Amino acid sequence: MNDFPTLTLPELLKQSVEKYGDRPAVAFVGETPITYAEFDKRRLSIASLLEKLKVQPGDRVALLSANMPNWGITYFAIAFMGVIVVPILPDFSETEIENVLTHSEAKAIFVSNGLKLKIENFRKETLVHRILIDDFSLLETSESGVQYEEGLTPKREYKVAEDDLVVIIYTSGTTGKSKGVMLTHKNISSNAVASMSIQEINTDDRFLSVLPLSHTYENTIGFILPVICGASIYYINKPPTPAVLLPALKKIRPTLMLTVPLIIEKIYRNKVLPNFQKNMLTRFMYSIPFLHKKFNGIAGKKLMETFGGELKFYGIGGAKLDKTVEKFLRDAKFPYAIGYGLTETSPLLAGVNAQHTKLQSTGPPLKGVTLKIHNPQKMTGEGDIWAKGPNVMIGYYKEPELTKEVMTEDGWFKTGDLGILDKRNYLYIRGRSKNVIIGPGGENIFPEDIESVINNFKHVAESLVIQQKGKLVAMVHFNSEEIEEKYQHMKHKGGEFSDYLEKKYEELKKELHNYVNSRVNKFSKIHDIVVKKDEFVKTATKKIKRFLYSKSND
Repeated sequence: MNDFPTLTLPELLKQSVEKYGDRPAVAFVGETPITYAEFDKRRLSIASLLEKLKVQPGDRVALLSANMPNWGITYFAIAFMGVIVVPILPDFSETEIENVLTHSEAKAIFVSNGLKLKIENFRKETLVHRILIDDFSLLETSESGVQYEEGLTPKREYKVAEDDLVVIIYTSGTTGKSKGVMLTHKNISSNAVASMSIQEINTDDRFLSVLPLSHTYENTIGFILPVICGASIYYINKPPTPAVLLPALKKIRPTLMLTVPLIIEKIYRNKVLPNFQKNMLTRFMYSIPFLHKKFNGIAGKKLMETFGGELKFYGIGGAKLDKTVEKFLRDAKFPYAIGYGLTETSPLLAGVNAQHTKLQSTGPPLKGVTLKIHNPQKMTGEGDIWAKGPNVMIGYYKEPELTKEVMTEDGWFKTGDLGILDKRNYLYIRGRSKNVIIGPGGENIFPEDIESVINNFKHVAESLVIQQKGKLVAMVHFNSEEIEEKYQHMKHKGGEFSDYLEKKYEELKKELHNYVNSRVNKFSKIHDIVVKKDEFVKTATKKIKRFLYSKSND
């Protein structure tokens, strides 16, 4: 980190503006990027606006917005003033947003046009200013006559230190209540700088951003990291559906992207796999190991073309990648890279680039990070993953007791994940310790392993394994569109089509039950399968919110 003597966000940006001032920084797909110099000028103008609104160092300012160039510029403007950023996930419900605004006592909020209705009913004396992030116009304010003016700069000087708090990120975890994670300038800056050791990034690199910037994964690795390397970042101004994403990939031809496992797993199951199973001959050929690899290699070339043909780093993080899908990516020579981290660790703890992946491993600890397995089992070496490093949070906002639960006195953070470190110091995640189901003989049953088997069965979109009355139950959401399309020819053969489909679902359930139980150990066999008509509720990184279903009996 010698090139970055002061680990604060203003210092990182200052270096980038000096080095890459005339280089393209951020843009919407299809628009001309603004340069790093223009980025910085706009940042100063936003800081000037906040100054006129009497926002002081230490105040909290919320950011509720879809991804856009103005998001990152605003983020740096707030951080530059010693003000604390409170990024809010766009998918949060009105209630969740109100809880964040109340708990953080945010003085101002920048909100995008498409999300302003979510705060329309929120009325608290603490929230004084509402600013439209699309053009920085004031929606509501206590200061009359104040408006955003391009080209203005702040009147006073602002200084921030490495250990100053810069963000409070409210997690929407899989285990319940949102907590406000407090991260300092050093936490985030050190993590972004250390991440440079995983993959070389230069001024010719193009990032296509599809994950929410309010999530620390996209924020640190997909935004701050490319900024300190002088790369350019492109945003999509619509939800990234295939119809929107495919033309964007073709236009930008990204060299780096960050996603979550669900995205590539869906591509594999919905686009790749059907080509190998369209008839008995291809199914049979695909089952032969030599041809299986050959087929995957051909599919990999097509997949690379779909992503624009210049991808060198396709980062996957936020949840565990399905083993079957990862085997396909390896055979396909697709440049996938793996990372592991948490909001509490800014986020990256371990990671590896496309050249050094190992099947089902998240790679070795990040430079400057120490990982250890606490109380490993003698037989398996498996235990709780603890982490230490400059990227570990200073605690949960206004929650000293919760902080004590996860932080030891000597600075170790308890991740809540179970894992193993191999001889090369590569980390393997077994699952969340809270998710582990204890079998009748005291066995550790990892529901994620069973779900991986279920999710590779035909027509399964997603699944969740829980324990009910001592038995394992699989809740399964089938791809109903796929099933209806397959049997639509039966619509014209008399009888109720819905009755016919109901029978097919029952047949699928029985088939799936046998499929799973023939592939898992005796402790992990499923007692029952419950079909869920709706998708599961998920976090920002597309992990199912397990706590909503763990006591479910529907």
